[in-house]
Amino acid sequence: MKKIVVLISGQGTNLQALIDACKSGMIPAQIVSVISNKADAFGLQRAKSAAIPSKVFLRQEFKSNLAMDRQIAHYIESVQADLIVLAGYMKILSAEFTQRFAGRILNIHPSLLPKYPGLHTYQQALDAGEQEHGTTVHFVNEEVDGGPIILQAKVPIFDNDCIADIEERVKEQELRIYPLVVKWFVEDRLSLIDGKAFLDSQCLPKQGYATEE
Repeated sequence: MKKIVVLISGQGTNLQALIDACKSGMIPAQIVSVISNKADAFGLQRAKSAAIPSKVFLRQEFKSNLAMDRQIAHYIESVQADLIVLAGYMKILSAEFTQRFAGRILNIHPSLLPKYPGLHTYQQALDAGEQEHGTTVHFVNEEVDGGPIILQAKVPIFDNDCIADIEERVKEQELRIYPLVVKWFVEDRLSLIDGKAFLDSQCLPKQGYATEE
């Protein structure tokens, strides 16, 4: 059974979806550790409730971002993780880290990449007058939110929407598609080959295996 490590910084709603999917057998894998860069992240309580070991790495305890990433990498290797899942991990990973685990790091981002990488995606979408927004699961590389796209889900934006309205719709989709992509990976259906995402030995298009739901 493959081993998963989940990196978080906050509430851990996507973490909970993954915990539930592993418990139900939908994802045939084990979450062996939850890592956080915030000591007060509520996701750590979710891990504790599920009897999953957790570890906190605080930036101020390291000389540099790279030094912190090296220590995290060492820990991940010590638990023999097959997959690293970023679930609201609000810290940019160093190039050395992403290269070390190339093809084994997944992230979910609240926008239809390549639109709106980085922060404040909901506000950016509203400011631009977009009629739709969404979420993207992708492999992680050295470019922030720039790795090969695996799967996207779209949601509508209505005229009277506020950020909370859009965020609620997007979160609902995140909780559906992230466990699915993790399932693909642990079942050896999903891989990164020469910088491109492949599902069932087929190279995915630039926008990934997009869904119109």
